Amino acid sequence: MPTYAYACTSCGHRFDAVQKFSDASLTVCPECGGDLRKQYGSIGVTFNGSGFYRTDSRSGSGAKSDASTSSKSGSSTSTTPASAPAPAST
Repeated sequence: MPTYAYACTSCGHRFDAVQKFSDASLTVCPECGGDLRKQYGSIGVTFNGSGFYRTDSRSGSGAKSDASTSSKSGSSTSTTPASAPAPAST
């Protein structure tokens, strides 16, 4: 459940209240009976990293061709038999 900050417009009393999303906002100050206002502050979200690019969510042909090229080149070098040296003639 979220915590909401309230401040009284009459006496300046400030407090936090834990309420459900479906609960109505508080309107009466518990100290003096004056009007309350909900206080809004900054949220604790930080975005780190380099960001997103247009190509991040696509599986374009560039990614497929790069993967197939690297797998072909890796498999051709590993399956090529080593050539034996030719016998020397005397």
